[in-house]
Amino acid sequence: MTNKLAALTLSTALVALAAPAFAQSQGDWTVGVGVGYLNPKSDNGTLAGQKAEIDSDTRPIFTAEYFIRDNLGIELLAATPFKHTVTLGGSTEAGTVKHLPPTLSLNYHFPTNSAWKPYVGAGLNYTIFFDEQSALGDLKVDDSFGISLQAGLDYMVSDNGAVRLNVRWFDIDTDVKLNGTKIGKADIDPFLVGVSYVHKF
Repeated sequence: MTNKLAALTLSTALVALAAPAFAQSQGDWTVGVGVGYLNPKSDNGTLAGQKAEIDSDTRPIFTAEYFIRDNLGIELLAATPFKHTVTLGGSTEAGTVKHLPPTLSLNYHFPTNSAWKPYVGAGLNYTIFFDEQSALGDLKVDDSFGISLQAGLDYMVSDNGAVRLNVRWFDIDTDVKLNGTKIGKADIDPFLVGVSYVHKF
C-alpha cells in the first residue's frame, strides 16, 4: 500500500511538473480579447414613477494587464459600446442608451503547478453613457463612478496562451433626466460574464 501511494504521489507530481504553469512574473504583460455578456440586475429602480427594466447585451471585450509583482497585476478592461433598452412599467419602451465601461483593477493570480490558474480582483469603474434615444423627449443619462469586483479562471492552452472565464460585478447607479428634469435614478449594478483568449508577452 505504501509503495502504491508513493507511486501515485510521484506520478501526480510528474504530471504537475509537466503541465505548463502560465506563471505570471513581475514585468509580464498580458492582452486579452473575447466576448462579454452584460446583465443588469432585475430591479433597476423607478423612473417617472414607474418600475424601470434595463435589458442585457453582448459585446467584444478587451483587457491589458501589467504585473507589478509576481502574480499581482494592474488590469484595464475596455469594450465596444454596450446598448440597452429601457422599459417602464413592464411595457412602455422609454428609449435606448449606449455605454462604455472602462475599469481599472488590481488582480491577484493564485500560483499553481497546473494548467488551471484562478484569480480575484477589485477596482474602479467609470461608466460613460452616450447616444441616448427616446420618443418621449430629450433623454440624458449621467456618467457613473463606482467599484468593481471580479473572479476568474485561466486554463492555459500553450506556454503563453490561456482561455479565460471570468465574472465581474459593477456598482453602477446613475441619474436619468428627461427634457432637463430628473425623473429618477437607475440602479443597474450589472454582472459581466466574459470568455477570452489571453496572451502573455
